[in-house]
Amino acid sequence: MSITEITVRCSGEMPLGAYLRNYAGISAQTVKRLKAVPDGMTRGGVHIRTVDPVRDGDCIRLHLPERSSQTPNPALTVPVIYETAQLLAVNKPAGMPAHPSMLHRDDTLANWFAAYRPESGFHLMNRLDRNTSGLCLIAKTVYAAHRVRDLQKRYYALVPAGLHGSGTVDAPIARERESVITRCVRADGRRAVTHYRVLRELPQAALLELTPETGRTHQIRVHMAYLGFPLLGDALYGGDCSRMQAHALHCGYMTFTDPETGESVTLTAPLREEMQQILMKEGTKK
Repeated sequence: MSITEITVRCSGEMPLGAYLRNYAGISAQTVKRLKAVPDGMTRGGVHIRTVDPVRDGDCIRLHLPERSSQTPNPALTVPVIYETAQLLAVNKPAGMPAHPSMLHRDDTLANWFAAYRPESGFHLMNRLDRNTSGLCLIAKTVYAAHRVRDLQKRYYALVPAGLHGSGTVDAPIARERESVITRCVRADGRRAVTHYRVLRELPQAALLELTPETGRTHQIRVHMAYLGFPLLGDALYGGDCSRMQAHALHCGYMTFTDPETGESVTLTAPLREEMQQILMKEGTKK
């Protein structure tokens, strides 16, 4: 059972349900769930209905069952970067899917979380591909998931040598017509924008910092392949797999506004070991 306290900020008065939906960022579906829970909404310890009026300064407590529906797997290990009562940020390993599927039933981030915080809900705020490592932000409650603001991410990737400086890729992305997985740049696709900057140029590779402006599936991977510099290890988009078994993409920087404090939070996660090893080996070449 998660408990969230909301202090009403409004002029005059209005029905609780309207305040929750229009000012507190609570969805109509969640309000409906709260109504079905005995004492799901209280004021001063007394049950309050969605039609009852609330006023500026009222403290409303929301009680909502929050529990992961996935099978817990305590054998999994995921480094925790940041945690509060409402949020959790982790450094997801490459090779770990975010959610279970037919091929991955109990080895996912959701299965790890179900063992780590069985009393909490699992609301993933940014989803990384299975082989992409790095920062994942998880909201433990529906309320927190609706209240996280200004979530921004930076990624780091290894590509073949030859890309210089910085630039922007503004190229629409669509699904390949004969594939359910592969994406491509195509005129009838959805707009996709990625900003890149070369951080290190090495004899046979380059380290990039990438900031996606949009969030299309495989966006960074598709855009780098479109430029002619597919990520190392990215077999799906033509990358060199001789040095890496998984594509060299890592979410290493994240900022967001904490829903409880209203303060800006900045998180970082170091490159995974196999990416660091390539940088070290390339750095010793002449």
